[in-house]
Amino acid sequence: MANNMTNYKDFLISEVLSLEPNQDVSNSVAGELALLRHEKIEKPIIFVGAGTCGLGAGADKTLKAIREYTAINKIDVEIIETGCIGLCSSEPLMDIQIPGKNRVSFEKVTHDLVVPILSTVLWHNIIPEQHVLGQFTSGENDAWEGVDFIANHPFFKPQKRIVLQSCGICNPISIEEYIAGGGYSTYLKMIKSFSPDEICDKIEQSGLRGRGGGGFPTGRKWKFAAAKEADQKYLICNADEGDPGAFMDRAVIEGDPHRLIEGMAIAAYGIGATKSYVYIRAEYPLALQRLNLALDQARAYGILGKNIFNTGVEFEVKIKMGAGAFVCGEETALIHSIEGKRGMPRLRPPFPAIEGLFGKPTIINNVETLSNIPSIIANGEAWYASIGTEKSKGTKVFALSGKVSLTGLVEIPMGTTIRNVIFDIAGGIKANKKFKAVQIGGPSGGCITDQNLDIPIDYDSLLEVGAMMGSGGLVVMDEETCMVDVAKFFMDFIQRESCGKCIPCREGTRRMLEILEDITHKPTNGSSHGALKRFKGITQIEKLAKVIKETSLCGLGQTAPNPVLSTLRWFRHEYEEHIFERICRAGACTDLRTFTIDVEKCIGCMLCVKKCPTGAIIGAKKTPHFIVQDKCISCGSCEVACKFDAILIN
Repeated sequence: MANNMTNYKDFLISEVLSLEPNQDVSNSVAGELALLRHEKIEKPIIFVGAGTCGLGAGADKTLKAIREYTAINKIDVEIIETGCIGLCSSEPLMDIQIPGKNRVSFEKVTHDLVVPILSTVLWHNIIPEQHVLGQFTSGENDAWEGVDFIANHPFFKPQKRIVLQSCGICNPISIEEYIAGGGYSTYLKMIKSFSPDEICDKIEQSGLRGRGGGGFPTGRKWKFAAAKEADQKYLICNADEGDPGAFMDRAVIEGDPHRLIEGMAIAAYGIGATKSYVYIRAEYPLALQRLNLALDQARAYGILGKNIFNTGVEFEVKIKMGAGAFVCGEETALIHSIEGKRGMPRLRPPFPAIEGLFGKPTIINNVETLSNIPSIIANGEAWYASIGTEKSKGTKVFALSGKVSLTGLVEIPMGTTIRNVIFDIAGGIKANKKFKAVQIGGPSGGCITDQNLDIPIDYDSLLEVGAMMGSGGLVVMDEETCMVDVAKFFMDFIQRESCGKCIPCREGTRRMLEILEDITHKPTNGSSHGALKRFKGITQIEKLAKVIKETSLCGLGQTAPNPVLSTLRWFRHEYEEHIFERICRAGACTDLRTFTIDVEKCIGCMLCVKKCPTGAIIGAKKTPHFIVQDKCISCGSCEVACKFDAILIN
């Protein structure tokens, strides 16, 4: 029976894929496709968010509990593992759909909640009040009374989901479901009806710009490679996101890999490439697993390979695993890595579109850019150009992390303000703390402060305030964050990730990190020039940053000083406090903490004296002790040892 069903699906999907550009499916086929899309179902389906974030929150235990419960009670259900829908802070997520009713999503469903929720829904047809996230809209099914629609949830309502439209909803390992929803039909109709030049024109007219950081117009970039005569051209999908706090590419590949493959196929046709690579870091095992499976499925249905659907078009995709080097996010370093060389940038020009992989014309786009392509071709360039701002069209996916109530992935129209994202979509700052800043664009970006929260999110507006779009990481910070410590964190990351090829980046970032470490540590004993060194360093740091920006070889070095320059611009007073007063108001710079003893509480038990590694605590037994500040290294051992709360931290 299973084999017959598989053969039937193969026949059904082949029929759909073989349609001519203006041909519609029959009513009987349409009904079968609705079953594949789960718009109509014949038995209950349980969906579990099993992306990396969901599994990290315990979705594997939730899945185990679901399987055990349904097996013991002999309930005939289908269990589908989806990707991440974006609301990572609510994981594990479990959706239930029963015949004739809308699909309902439940949040924070740990393994111990599986039985009460399933028994209430499956046996009594009642939606429990607790843990309900909302119900999905479907024209084929009846709505549950008294259950809010998930589209009206504050997290989802302001979003416009194009790239993420199916993530967390569809079955990522089912090509049949993707095709039933219209997938790959756009690609096949395109290669039968449009020339490569027309595809490049459509993408250029849509206004799509690269979502990997630079924001270069995608259609114009494609035309450079399309116009270059060559016996071989390449397309590369850059899925090597290395920014701290960024996980957009991973989530898209885990949740909707076929959308990426279709976008790559369209892009390759537009530029005349027959071979492509997905450059993805090996630290994404689930994304790799699902992408490999999706590629195998696409080959099995003839969507990849030679003479695709008798059109004469050829296209193949290979996966190249990276080793986690941040510098390989730079185009030329990435190319070197694929070629088997050390991942180091080279001078440009020539640009990769003219001379790239193996010396051939090569276009490099990231996951988000390519995942926009199927919707642009399907809905038209004018549709996409109507979204966003004058110079920044479409939507942008952001990874929200840090001190916000709701963390996860959001996709918003260009022009949405940062205030809307943080306070409307993300629910504001945790524990009602005061907002301080948001780091946007990762290590290469800058921070946005309270006075700039109402600027629209687009490429040009962010540059005006010293930030940049970057790949799309948003790290939110509250009043307890030290901005000098933040700058030091990003500079430490950049310095370690520098390939070392050019002196400005290799040595300049190291010196900037040393300056930041000097001002966040107490002077060491015997250092007679410590204070002078700190003052001199901070007076030179901006000049040093300018030299690094102007003389570094690649984009990593050219943007490396941004976190320091941005925090200096908006939080110079914090730097001054660290330098002149040797204090960190946020308490994040532990080496600047000052420990004293409350003589009223100290009973002279000597515990702190025994634990102090530098002998900085003096005092006789049963008399109050004192801390010699010149010897104290702020390790905190005394505070841990004291049983009478006599140690004060300033």
